[in-house]
Amino acid sequence: MKLYIKNMVCDRCKRVVREELMQLGIDLTFIELGEVETVAEVDADKLKEVKTVLEANGFELLDDRRLALVEHIKTLVIDEVQNLKGHKPAQQNFSDYLSEKIGYEYSYLSNLFSSETGQTIEQYIIAQKVEKVKEWLSYNELTLSEIAWRLSYSSTAHLSNQFKKVTGITPGEFKKSAQQRTALDQVGTGN
Repeated sequence: MKLYIKNMVCDRCKRVVREELMQLGIDLTFIELGEVETVAEVDADKLKEVKTVLEANGFELLDDRRLALVEHIKTLVIDEVQNLKGHKPAQQNFSDYLSEKIGYEYSYLSNLFSSETGQTIEQYIIAQKVEKVKEWLSYNELTLSEIAWRLSYSSTAHLSNQFKKVTGITPGEFKKSAQQRTALDQVGTGN
C-alpha cells in the first residue's frame, strides 16, 4: 500500500518516518521523499494512528491524489535543488524531467501545481534555488560564480537578479545581513 506524506524534505525525514512506522508495527518495502510503500495493507484504525504520529513529527498524511502529485513534484525539485541528487541530467529541463518521473504531461502537472499552490512550478524551483543560495552564502565556502555554476544558472548576473527578485536584496546584502533561512517545507509558500 502506498502512502503519500507531506513535508518529507530530507534523509532525516525519511529516517523519522521509517522509525515511527516501524514502532507502529508497519513494515516498509520502499521509502522515498514524500511516499512510502508498506508490505501489507494498513487498516483504517492503523491509518489513524499513522496520521497522528506523522502530525506529531511535522508531517501530513495525504489522502487526496491531486495533493499527493503536487507533493511528489515538490520532493523531486527538492531532491535536485536542495539535496543535489543529480538524477536530472544537466541538459534536461525540469518540465521534461518532471513529466518523465511522474508519468503525466507537463501541462497537466503545471496546471495542477498552480491551482493547488497558487504559484507556478518555475516559481517554486526558483524559490528552492534561492534557498540553496542562502545556505551556501551562509557557509561562506563558495563564490557566487561557483554557486551559479552548481545550480545551472547561465550567469552570476542571472542568479543575482532572481535572488533579488525573490528576497528583495542582493546576495551580497544577504551575506552581510543577519537574515534567516527558510525551512524547506515553507519555501515558496509565502510564509
